[in-house]
Amino acid sequence: MSQFGKKLRAILEKANKLEDGVGDALLAEAQSSKRPFTEVLVKKGVATEQELVALIAKAANIPPIDLSKLILNKDVLESVPEDVARDYGVFPVDKIGSIITIAVANPFDVLKLDDIRIVTGCQLRLVVSTEEEIERTRGKNYQQESESVDGILDSFDDADVSLKEDDLEEDGTDLSEISDKDSPVVKLVNKMILDACNQGVSDIHIEPFEKKVVVRYRKDGAMEEAMTLPKRMQNNITSRIKIMSKLDIAEKRKPQDGKFQMKIGRKAIDFRVSILPVVWGEKTVFRILDSSNLATDIRALGFEKQSMEDYLWACAQPYGMILVTGPTGSGKSTTLYSAVRHIASPEINLVTVEDPVEYQLDGINQVPVNPKAGLTFSGALRSILRQDPDVVLLGEIRDTETLEIAVKAALTGHLVLSTLHTNDAPSTITRMIDMGCDPFMVASSTLLICAQRLGRRLCVSCKKPVDIPKAALLKLGFLEQDFDDEDIPMTLFEPVGCPRCKNGYKGRFALLETMRMTESVKRMIVDGAHLADVKKQALSEGMLTLRRCGLLNAARGMTSLQEIEAQTMAD
Repeated sequence: MSQFGKKLRAILEKANKLEDGVGDALLAEAQSSKRPFTEVLVKKGVATEQELVALIAKAANIPPIDLSKLILNKDVLESVPEDVARDYGVFPVDKIGSIITIAVANPFDVLKLDDIRIVTGCQLRLVVSTEEEIERTRGKNYQQESESVDGILDSFDDADVSLKEDDLEEDGTDLSEISDKDSPVVKLVNKMILDACNQGVSDIHIEPFEKKVVVRYRKDGAMEEAMTLPKRMQNNITSRIKIMSKLDIAEKRKPQDGKFQMKIGRKAIDFRVSILPVVWGEKTVFRILDSSNLATDIRALGFEKQSMEDYLWACAQPYGMILVTGPTGSGKSTTLYSAVRHIASPEINLVTVEDPVEYQLDGINQVPVNPKAGLTFSGALRSILRQDPDVVLLGEIRDTETLEIAVKAALTGHLVLSTLHTNDAPSTITRMIDMGCDPFMVASSTLLICAQRLGRRLCVSCKKPVDIPKAALLKLGFLEQDFDDEDIPMTLFEPVGCPRCKNGYKGRFALLETMRMTESVKRMIVDGAHLADVKKQALSEGMLTLRRCGLLNAARGMTSLQEIEAQTMAD
């Protein structure tokens, strides 16, 4: 990894893609976060996957390949065992006689290639792809070959469920290695989880209906149906998930929440489980928490320049309150965690209170809320304040008592970071006052209020330019001066759809609205000014709204206008 990283850094520097010194920092970040160097380069915007493949292919004098368009032959998979493909980070593409065409991310590792030649007994013809694309293709194709959903359903027997707690995989077991001796229910749940992780899904929904069970995935914020299962499997699947999450199998009338961890490939992934009684049984939702997707650098979040300046300014203050608002799944936790990592140092005492602890951070004291044991947000916060903290992260402000303690902590020399559920930044003020906080306390304690949404990123492989009349753009919210601004290219695109993305979108990015609590805004809050007037004042002082942030990203070709209209309200 290190040698290949250095080689790739040199290739990028020669191609003028990296400035001196930047490559070392990115390489160190990839190693510390245990992520592929190519993944970090793509996320930082240094180059796209296709550009990286092209540069590596040119340097090694080996042709590139797009694995997403590959039509696979069964015999090819048999030529390279799955454990060999996984351990060496390769994928077999084709086989003619004793020559195997194999996709590699690192064509410069001669020793590894010699090992594969010895294991397979064949000569190798190399093609180049990225490590992430190889891992996605390998997980999908080997898994499909080893066990199909239809095959699992055919082998299902009501009398042989095998749901003993002994069957549960312990932490450290690789979930991608599905054993033939596993029961059909175990295989099905494992396959469901594997497919979701390979496809980059954020949530799995298992929904019971009168005559069937529907499994849906949330990918890039949109729901899509993954499979339909027979009704007779419903209770067995739910029981299996309850065992994995250490929940009560006998309890079917109350909601339950749990979590578990699985090792998939080289990564340990956490799953948060919620089970809710509905008309036709119990609905189960998994939230997939992959810590490798957590931004290690606050600047990697991709906020607008003004929003990033506001956020960094607030993080640098010695005391006060920073609030990030938005609905569930809008990326609030990621934004707060990035701030925690930015602020954390050996010189300060930083403590978090969360329900549950989503991502475990090295060197940070994280307190999991446990209401059954009497440890609530407010109770934990009181205890933390007795331990001389400098910075406190509150997972969520849910009630008046927690809000009052958080505000008092912000007023007495502590930096407090937390979340609320509101639509935009200005309405957070009304929400806090409605929860019983005095307007003077709101104005005095709060440094910055942020509102966040996630927008879908257009697929770079298939997005199509679109020409929209100026009048229509002005009606959407663009300003007259935007058309003359050199920093706003006004190159608009629309989604198309291709094998890489299916629906024209691939990945998501954050939109952040930031409202600084300036002296004029504070005075208006204390005087009881109308919310519209507060927003108008904040806008006059340079606040970027969610709609404005979205339009700027659309003008740069990152997303479509349809997506911005779907995710944000007009100003």
